[in-house]
Amino acid sequence: MVVPIVPLVVATALFMENTDSTILATALPTIARDLGLDPISLKLAVTSYLVSLAVFIPVSGWVADRVGSCTTFRLALAVFMIASIGCAFSSSLRQFVCWRAMQGMGGAMMVPVGRMVVIRTAPKSELVQALSFISMPALIGPMLGPPLGGLIVTYWDWRWIFLVNIPIGVLGIVLASLFIPEIREETPPLDTKGFLLLASGLGGLILGTAMLGRRIAPPEAAAASIAVGVVTLPLYWHHAKVAARPLLDTRLLGLKTFEAGIAGALFFRFGVGASAFLLPLMLQLAFGLDALSSGLITFAGALGALAVKPLARGFLFRFGFRRLLVVNGVLASAVLLANALFTPTTPHFVITLVLLVGGFLRSLQFTSLTAITYAEVQPRQVGSATGMASVGQQVSVSLGVAMGAMAVELSEWARGHAVPETSDFATAFVVVGLMSFASAMLMLRLPADAGDEISGRRLPAREVPSTPGASGGS
Repeated sequence: MVVPIVPLVVATALFMENTDSTILATALPTIARDLGLDPISLKLAVTSYLVSLAVFIPVSGWVADRVGSCTTFRLALAVFMIASIGCAFSSSLRQFVCWRAMQGMGGAMMVPVGRMVVIRTAPKSELVQALSFISMPALIGPMLGPPLGGLIVTYWDWRWIFLVNIPIGVLGIVLASLFIPEIREETPPLDTKGFLLLASGLGGLILGTAMLGRRIAPPEAAAASIAVGVVTLPLYWHHAKVAARPLLDTRLLGLKTFEAGIAGALFFRFGVGASAFLLPLMLQLAFGLDALSSGLITFAGALGALAVKPLARGFLFRFGFRRLLVVNGVLASAVLLANALFTPTTPHFVITLVLLVGGFLRSLQFTSLTAITYAEVQPRQVGSATGMASVGQQVSVSLGVAMGAMAVELSEWARGHAVPETSDFATAFVVVGLMSFASAMLMLRLPADAGDEISGRRLPAREVPSTPGASGGS
C-alpha cells in the first residue's frame, strides 16, 4: 500500500509546480495592469524563477542525502507555499520578482528530490509504473495551466493563482510525513566554490540580460550584472576541470552526443521558452483577447505535445536521430516563425491548429534531444549528466524569455512607441524562430548512426544475433 501512495504524493506536488508556471504566463497582462507595471517588465518574474531553479537543482540531491529525503521534500513544499503567499500579496515588481525567485528555490528541491524518493522506494518491478505516475504532471500541467489561469483571472482575482497552492501544499506535507521515508546517504563535501561561481555566473548573466530594456533598471545595473556573469562563468569552467567532484561536470561535453544534445536543446528552447512568454502577451495586448480566450487557444500546444509521446520511438526507429533532429527541427522552427504571421484578424481556428502542430513537432524534438543526450553516458555519469541537462534547460528558457522580450522592446523603440503592437511581437518571433532554427543546423554534426542503439535501429554489440540471416529488433 505504501508503494503506490509515494508516487501519488510526489505527483501531486509536481503537478502544483508544473501548473503554476503555465498559469502565470496567461495571467501576466492582468497582473501587470493591477500592479501598474509594463507587462514586458514581468519577464523578470519569469526569469528569476527559472534562474533559481538552475542554481539550486544541482545541490538538491546533496541536500536530500544530507538532511533526509522526507525532510527536504516537506521543506521544499513549505518554501514553495510561503513564496506563493508572498507572490499573491506583492504590490511591486521588486517584491514579485523576489518571491518568484524563492518559489524557484522550492521547486528546485521539489522536483529532483521527489523523483529520487520514488526511485529509491519503488521495487524494480514497479519502477516504470511509479515513474509514469510522476511524469504525468509534466504532461497535464502545461495543458491545464493556460485555460485555468485564464479562468481565474477572468472571473476571480489573479492572486488566487498562487493561493490555490496552499491547500495542495498542506496536503502534500501531511501525506509526505505519513508515507515518505526519511532516507539519508553518505555525502561527499559540497562543491561550495563551484556553487558560488555557478550561482553568481548564471544569475548575473541571465538577470542582467532580463534587466536590459526600458522601465526596469538603470543600464549600469544591467551591465554590471552581465559583467559578473561573464567573469564568473569562465572561472567555473576552469574550476570544473580541476575539481575532483564538481557541481556540474563539464567534462561530459567531451561526449559528442551529449554535447550535441545539450547545445541543440539550448538553442531550441530559446525559441520555445520565448514563445510561451510572448504568445499570451500578443493575444491579449495586441489582439485584444481576454485571458480566458487566450488560455483556451494556447493550451493547444500542450495538447499537441501530449499526442506525440506514444509515437516518438516509432519516428526515431524509422528515421534515426540525425535525420529526425535536422528535419523536424527545421519544421518546428518554421511553425514557430509562422507565429509572426498572426494578426488580430487571423481566425482563432487557424492559430489553434498552428499551435497544435507546433506542440507536436516541439515535443518530438525535445524527446529526441533528451534521448540523444544520454546515448554515450555511462551509468555512473547519469547523475551528473541529468544535473547538467536540467540546468541547461532552465538557462536556455530564461535567456529565451529575456531575448524575446528584448526584441519586442527594441521594435517598440524603433517605432517610437511605448505600447507593443502586432509588428513588435512578429519581430520577436522571427528572432527567436531563427535561434531555434540554429538547433537543427547543429545536428548536422552528428554521425549518421548516432543513437541507433537507443532508437532500436541497431542492437548493442553484445546482443547482435550470431545466426546468419537473423534480423535486428526494435
